Amino acid sequence: MTDFNKILDKAKELQSKMKESQEKIKNITATGISGGNLVKVTLNGEGEITEIYISPKILKEDKTVLEDLIKAAHNNAKLQLKDKTSEEISKATGGFGIPGFKWPL
Repeated sequence: MTDFNKILDKAKELQSKMKESQEKIKNITATGISGGNLVKVTLNGEGEITEIYISPKILKEDKTVLEDLIKAAHNNAKLQLKDKTSEEISKATGGFGIPGFKWPL
């Protein structure tokens, strides 16, 4: 019976650490860059865009070029955010993988 209690204690500890991680993740930011710093997109830990920077130099280009640079910067930021959130979750779980867990990004 003691083993079962140890498992429950570990589960409660893991739950507490995951809650802490979720709060930390909310404060994470990631900035994606494209076009050699001409376009920057910043996301918060929940994947929301908090800032967009578009250099005046790029405004002279064709609309499709600007659209592609914005998408590229966003995708870059999203990838960075995914890495940062995965790292934070790994810290909380001590590298213990959670089957089926996928951060919604």
